[in-house]
Amino acid sequence: MEKRLDYKGRWRNKTVAFHVSEEEGKLIDRCVSLSGLTKQDYIIRRLQCRDVVVQGNPRVYKALRNQMAEIYGELKRLEKCSGDNNELLYTIQLIAQTMNGLKGEN
Repeated sequence: MEKRLDYKGRWRNKTVAFHVSEEEGKLIDRCVSLSGLTKQDYIIRRLQCRDVVVQGNPRVYKALRNQMAEIYGELKRLEKCSGDNNELLYTIQLIAQTMNGLKGEN
């Protein structure tokens, strides 16, 4: 097993893996892309019940733009957003929170 030194000088040589459904995988990927973190850092922060603080950068803004375009297309397709569309509502809420947190940045 290869040893890896992280940015805090810790050796990371333990692998943790698990299976998720297609929907869970998409949700995790979406949350990771909107956070601006690596998937590893995002999952570790969430497992440790630490806040995920989004730092505005081009990658985060691009992810927000792409998600908003996808949501816009989905909303155009739907006549109304109902309780049956919890995944879409969760994504809208996540984007709104992220954008609200970025308001104070230039």
